[in-house]
Amino acid sequence: MIMAFLAQTIRIAIPYLFAAAGGTVAERSGIISLTLEGFMLTGAFTAALGSWYSGSPWVGVLCAVAGGLVFGMIHAVATIRFRANQVVCGVAINLLAIGVTRFFLELAFDSASNSPRVPGFSAGVGANGGAGTGSGSALPGLLHNPLIPIGLLAIPLVAWVLYRTPFGLRVRAVGEHPEAAATLGVPVHRVRYMAVAVSGALAATGGAYLALDQHQFTDGMSAGRGFIALAAMILGGWDPMRAGMACLLFAAAEALQIDLQGTQALASQFVQMIPYVLTIVALMGLVGKAVPPAALGKEEA
Repeated sequence: MIMAFLAQTIRIAIPYLFAAAGGTVAERSGIISLTLEGFMLTGAFTAALGSWYSGSPWVGVLCAVAGGLVFGMIHAVATIRFRANQVVCGVAINLLAIGVTRFFLELAFDSASNSPRVPGFSAGVGANGGAGTGSGSALPGLLHNPLIPIGLLAIPLVAWVLYRTPFGLRVRAVGEHPEAAATLGVPVHRVRYMAVAVSGALAATGGAYLALDQHQFTDGMSAGRGFIALAAMILGGWDPMRAGMACLLFAAAEALQIDLQGTQALASQFVQMIPYVLTIVALMGLVGKAVPPAALGKEEA
């Protein structure tokens, strides 16, 4: 039972880890990552589309990355080049993703709700903790989906990039004091473009995991995961490793919710509230102590 719960927690955490890793890069450069939900939804749809037409889940992943880059560049151009309000632009990107995926879902698959079954990596084990969580093959079964170890490595990789590479130093510099970075010859706008592009690609890969693990795209299948990842990033104080731990905490709460629904020990309405109540309580207790990058959300560089 413990091994099955751990496996279920890891499966649920993967999209959070991808999105939180990408959001951390963007926000450390000074760009608010309210767009994670839209990036994930776009990645889920483009992954299903690419996998359906090519027959290869790896092509689906590449399509998801491309979709995330496109939406990331839309957000970057609007907020960096034209200095649009980052919060308003983030909401607009999320709404655009909902509309675009719904439109092309019906255009490509003649359905307003879901795509046909598409090739994926796993044998149908859903990221929502569905089938295949038996203790006998729980943890070894995680290796059947290569996006799971990649997702687990995304957080330490982003931490290494941010703290051990020249690019990471530039990202942190433009997120704290862009004027000082510019006087030292750092191309502030270029660094921010790259950070938002990385954010879009990583979050979209989290969406690809959802679609390919469940072997189909469902309208609105990101289901608020981008916002949970954003909360995890804030709870982690904009540090990748701590954000990853917060993602695992929220995933464990969701896994507990799924298990409690099976036992019917509590009313289902209260059980479904567990991950969101935990998110609110955690942020109420710790967000005031977290210090965001000094230039986060500022329109002028």
